[in-house]
Amino acid sequence: MRTNHRTPKDTGELLMRILVFTLIISVMNATMFNVALPVISKQFQLSPSQVSWITTGYMIVYAIGTVTFGKLTDKYGLKGLLTFGLLIFALGSVVGLVATQYWMIIVARIIQAAGASVIPALAMIVPVRYFSPEKRGRALGTSAIGLALGAALGPIIAGFVTSAWSWQVLFAIPLLSLFTLPFYHRYLDDEEGGTDKIDFIGGSLLAGTVAALLLALTQGDIWFLVTGVVLLILFVLRICYAKDPFVKPAVFRNKQYSLGLVITFVITAIGFGIPYIAPQLLSVVNHMSPALTGIIMLPSALMTALLGRKGGKLADEKGNSVLLYTASTLLFIGFMFLSSVVGLSSVFIAIFLIFGVLGQSFMQIAMSNTISRTLPKEHTGIGMGFFSMLNFISAATSTATIGKVLDFGTPTFRFNPIPQNSAAFVYSNIFLVLAILVVVMTAIYYVQFGRVAKTATDETNC
Repeated sequence: MRTNHRTPKDTGELLMRILVFTLIISVMNATMFNVALPVISKQFQLSPSQVSWITTGYMIVYAIGTVTFGKLTDKYGLKGLLTFGLLIFALGSVVGLVATQYWMIIVARIIQAAGASVIPALAMIVPVRYFSPEKRGRALGTSAIGLALGAALGPIIAGFVTSAWSWQVLFAIPLLSLFTLPFYHRYLDDEEGGTDKIDFIGGSLLAGTVAALLLALTQGDIWFLVTGVVLLILFVLRICYAKDPFVKPAVFRNKQYSLGLVITFVITAIGFGIPYIAPQLLSVVNHMSPALTGIIMLPSALMTALLGRKGGKLADEKGNSVLLYTASTLLFIGFMFLSSVVGLSSVFIAIFLIFGVLGQSFMQIAMSNTISRTLPKEHTGIGMGFFSMLNFISAATSTATIGKVLDFGTPTFRFNPIPQNSAAFVYSNIFLVLAILVVVMTAIYYVQFGRVAKTATDETNC
């Protein structure tokens, strides 16, 4: 039975402050081990493909867990789910701290991911549940601060900890998330969802689909792709004919939501190209160490953290479409100038990364807000869970695709005539293509959502 509790007016703001800290820890945990992979590989005498399972295994379980927790919030209270998730997160960290063999590290990362995946579900649902649509943009902007700071601090802290102590100490950092539990218990309500049964068969088919498709992307194995497609077909059949399916087909019959997911997938993949390409560009073309690369990328992350709430405020006051067009403009400027200055001083890279990373953050806020407004309350949990999962798959798709392009090596041609360093041609070409894709996807967004928003605004002004 659903219970309603009147919460203080500032409960949402307090929750968002706690959530920012939790997001910082979560994002750091996802990115820190990338810095430690060479050290772990050397210690356990592993090949690059073997040691990559520290991130691949985490990524697969995290994506599955995100949509699973999103579904569970439709039935169970946020307070209980969050407590369970953070305790599992901490358990994985403890296993990692005492790990003496490689398989123990993999187990620790999988357990961590299973627990940490409650955090993106929380980050999507708290703004929807505790803020009205008119104020939701600022809340999502606050979440962007946590994401940006986590991305900025992760590589820097990991480099320091790994150099000064040991990579195992990285497993201690997520334990800090336990300090947030008393605050969540104080401010989160006990509201529970309906009494529908959880379709574990449908959930398992979805989990298998996501795992197989992500493995196909990361491992480049056609059999994983075939398996993923087969499981996807079985999942679709299951939700169409099961009495209480894991996902009600009505969610996808919502055309605004479904088309919004497609736009989100592509436009998120475009934005996530930045944090993947930039370190490789700075390493290969500018010959910079990981530590210096982190310093070059730091200003863009700090600027995003500083202006995150501004983006949310813009969405609340002017509408999601205005924020998305602003984000598109920033991304286009960033990509075009990065395409032109590759091969030059890293200072230019640092400057124009600010445009790109800030644009990516604003785009995330705009699409989160847009998608949330297409969902009725009863579909919020699973709908936003799918949105979070899709972002993750989109990022994996982006990195896998760009990685394959980079594997082809230095091309003999360049789309942009400005760069003169042949080693930078491939990066220049990628940035230019991404700039064009930004324009295309912005036009599609305008057709699907922008004209509706403009019509509503015109009617309000009449």
